Amino acid sequence: MQRNILTVPVRRVGDQTVTEQDWVAVEEPLEIRICGRNVAVTMRTPGHDDELAAGFLCTEGILQNAGQISEIAAPELNVIDVRTDAAIDLERLERHFYMSSSCGVCGKASIQSVESAGCALLDRERPMVEALVIHRLPEELRTRQAVFDRTGGLHASALFDATGKLLEVREDVGRHNALDKLIGKSFLAGELPLSGHVLLVSGRVSFELVQKAAMAGIAVLAAVGAPSSLAVEMALRFGMTLAGFVRNGRFNLYSGEWRVR
Repeated sequence: MQRNILTVPVRRVGDQTVTEQDWVAVEEPLEIRICGRNVAVTMRTPGHDDELAAGFLCTEGILQNAGQISEIAAPELNVIDVRTDAAIDLERLERHFYMSSSCGVCGKASIQSVESAGCALLDRERPMVEALVIHRLPEELRTRQAVFDRTGGLHASALFDATGKLLEVREDVGRHNALDKLIGKSFLAGELPLSGHVLLVSGRVSFELVQKAAMAGIAVLAAVGAPSSLAVEMALRFGMTLAGFVRNGRFNLYSGEWRVR
C-alpha cells in the first residue's frame, strides 16, 4: 500500500535553528485508463484511487452510473484501469485532458461544454440550510482532516447533510482530486444525485469544482476561500447556492441565496 505522507529532514529557523524530521504530503502521478486506454494523468496523493478514477469519469460526463463499470483494477503502480461494456464516445477521449495539483482539468472552452456533458439544472427546493449550519462547516471539517493535521499540505472536500452532520471527507494535494474522490465514493455506491447534501471545500472555488459539484447534483457549495468569476457565473447558470469566505463567523453568498435561511 502506498503511503500518503513521508518524513523529510527540515531546518527550522527562528530564535534558534534546529534540524528535525517533518511530515509532508505525498504527490505522485496517477494514470486513469478506460479499458486499457489512457484518459488522463493527474498528480494526486495516493489513496482512494478507485474513487478518484470513478469520480473523474462521472464528473467529466464519460460514465453516467456505477452499473456501467464492470471492474476497477490497478494493473501497475500509479495506474487505475476502469473496465466497462458501455459504449464510450472515443472521439471525446481524444481530447487532451491536462490535470495538475493546482488547476484541475483545463481546456474547458465555455460553460456550454459542461451543459453538453449532461449536467442538469439542480433541485431548487432543497436542501434548505440554516446560516448557522454553514458557519459551523469548517470547524467540523477540521476534526476529520487527519493528514492535513500532520502535514498542513492537503486540500479537503467534505459532504454534509442539511443539518450540518459530517458524512464523508476526502483529502488530496489537488483540490479537484479531493472532490473527485468524494463524489466517486457516492457514484460507486449508487447514491447520485446528491441533491439533499451540502459540500464544503477547504480552499478557493474554481470553475472545475462548481462543474464537478453540479454533475453530482450538489446544490449547495461552500468554500473557505474565494470563488473565481467563472465559478460564480456557472453557479448562477445552474441555480447552485455558492458561499465563499466561510470563516471567522461570516460568509458571502454569490448565488442561490433562497436556500439559506
